Amino acid sequence: MSRKVAIVTGASQGIGQATAVRLARDFDAVALVARNRAKLEETARAVEAAGSEPLVIDTDLATPSAAKSVVARTLAAFGRIDAMIHIAGAVPQIDLLEMTDEQWDAGMALKLHGARRLTVEAWPALRDAKGSVVFISGNSASAPKSAYAAVATINAAILALAKAFSDRGIADGVQVNSVSPGAVMTGRRRSYLEHWAPLHGMTVEEATEKFPEEAGITRYGTPEDIAELMAFVVSPSARWMTGSALRMDGGEIKGI
Repeated sequence: MSRKVAIVTGASQGIGQATAVRLARDFDAVALVARNRAKLEETARAVEAAGSEPLVIDTDLATPSAAKSVVARTLAAFGRIDAMIHIAGAVPQIDLLEMTDEQWDAGMALKLHGARRLTVEAWPALRDAKGSVVFISGNSASAPKSAYAAVATINAAILALAKAFSDRGIADGVQVNSVSPGAVMTGRRRSYLEHWAPLHGMTVEEATEKFPEEAGITRYGTPEDIAELMAFVVSPSARWMTGSALRMDGGEIKGI
């Protein structure tokens, strides 16, 4: 029986790490992609403990040559690619009027172009395996604000990119969807609260407690919440779902 293989980008921490560990229960091997090798090794140990074979690939997906290397190394190790989940992509939260061209370009290079190149490079293997792709976007795509204009713009582009790939995937037998998390408590969320708190005359502890009420959500999400959704989307149970933009945010976005 053929082994099932997944690639998870941004696998060194947060949602990416939780997703890789969760997929280890369903996939025989998981290729772990991020820039920080030490943190990837931590994820690899957790993946192995969960019963799957990890492959650590420390690379910067913003580099044009990285996609070809990731796919080649994964195929050399495991011979196939059944699922690819794009989570890599830290975009700075800087006011719209203050962002430089370099900061815009850096965000685009990693989260948008890195994911696009990697999907294109892996497409033949995904087509052969009748595989699944998930792009991660975010609530800012639906509710842009000046303080995170770059995040919102890139996330909106990710939604369009996923939809375009899903259209091609119908002919090629590749399932493509996107997931938009809300306020998930990760290191990035804590950094945001450190920025948000003094602007509202609060300590970080007060802001952490206050934010769910201000945002109108049930609670903060956890990386594991999103990981469970990712696992479902690439499972046989969700196979008829393609071209969908899924949101998991505790009720933050109030529009239909």
